[in-house]
Amino acid sequence: MIIVPVKEGENIEKALKKFKRKFEKTGAVREMRSRKTFEKPSVKKRIAHQKAVYVQHLRLQEEQ
Repeated sequence: MIIVPVKEGENIEKALKKFKRKFEKTGAVREMRSRKTFEKPSVKKRIAHQKAVYVQHLRLQEEQ
């Protein structure tokens, strides 16, 4: 459970922003989306490899 302490006289939008930030850090939405459909381990591994290659390519371009 996420608890956001609200100080006396604090703006409700500020408290809501804190709540959203904490909720985002928990990763609940990301996990829910990943569990929505089954993904084979081989597909996960291939996507992770492709992402690593892409990131490495970007870093090489930055160095040049």
